[in-house]
Amino acid sequence: MTNYARLDVTFSHGKGALLWDSEGKEYLDALGGIAVCALGHAHPAVQAAISDQASKLLHTSNIYEIEVQRKLADKLCELSGMDNVFFANSGAESNEAAIKLARLYGHSKGVDIPTLIVTDGSFHGRTLATLTATGNRKIQAGFEPLVSGFVRAPYNDIEAIENIGQNNKNVVGVMVEPITGEGGISIPDDDYLIKLRALCDQHGWLLIVDEIQTGMGRTGKWFAHQHQGIKPDVMTLAKALGNGVPIGACLARGEAAKLFQPGHHGSTYGGNPLACRASLSVIDTIEQDHLIDRVNELSELFITGFNQSLGEQDGVVEIRAAGLMIGIELEIPCADLVKQALQEGLLINVTAGNVIRLLPPYVMTNEQAQKVIDIVSKLVINYLENAKVPS
Repeated sequence: MTNYARLDVTFSHGKGALLWDSEGKEYLDALGGIAVCALGHAHPAVQAAISDQASKLLHTSNIYEIEVQRKLADKLCELSGMDNVFFANSGAESNEAAIKLARLYGHSKGVDIPTLIVTDGSFHGRTLATLTATGNRKIQAGFEPLVSGFVRAPYNDIEAIENIGQNNKNVVGVMVEPITGEGGISIPDDDYLIKLRALCDQHGWLLIVDEIQTGMGRTGKWFAHQHQGIKPDVMTLAKALGNGVPIGACLARGEAAKLFQPGHHGSTYGGNPLACRASLSVIDTIEQDHLIDRVNELSELFITGFNQSLGEQDGVVEIRAAGLMIGIELEIPCADLVKQALQEGLLINVTAGNVIRLLPPYVMTNEQAQKVIDIVSKLVINYLENAKVPS
């Protein structure tokens, strides 16, 4: 089906932060499969784990105990301070599980129409419930009727959420991205999540944090909410968790961790031995190679480099970064830069129409990072110069 406006390139293989197309041309990957390939391509630890597991057992069923799934759940709970995990196959499925948890929670409190507060600019998935939760009218258009039980607030606006809570007694939780990815790398105030946590505690709401793009070290900590020192009631993961092997996770703690009982929710493939083994190898590699420290080092390099080359450039609104989530906002739409970068042998993305989004792998070298800075800066300066209308 014609779901994708694909670019005219086919990649045959990769290594680290590099990819090669079917014609043998080399590319530098600063997108990482949209925050998926945190360890880059063909990482030996992931490769070995997948190969070894494939030689033993790919799938049984969640009817039975799965030892490697339990090991992964234990590790994720250790890293996050959460109590338990439901495994799915994608971010959207993980968020569906979180939404179902919120509804169960609401009904357990006697709320007839459990309602979640969600935010503008968010992206939670493309299933009917998650696209309703998403703050992007473009992906909702044509799929009405949307799912009830959601009310929207501006992102990074605590007062708006307080007002909703005062006027809507059906609210049972808040679902939020700690940093918006598809929404343009929008970084909220330092105390935003802290205030959300306090507000949820005050009202008895669940705080659901969507860490699908921000999780697994992307922002310089295992999970982005850890920068604020808070804990959510529910957290969702996917993307970098499997480094390309499809897996999602919905973690819960406290009262939320006790809601799902046998028959409430399930998945045929979720948490199968192959996906869990791959994910354990990702976590082991991030720990053993101190890659979260490396994320912070690379982030400094990118921030310094882009501020030097583009910080004073007319037409550049802002350069934003949280770890290796980097956004360069321009005054004008700039989707054409994706193809221009591809011609230069660089993979980037443009989101929200005018924000260049970079999500490079943690294994990128300093030299490769500098090459990304040089190419992007050159393209942006030329693009903005050519866009100027003569007076």
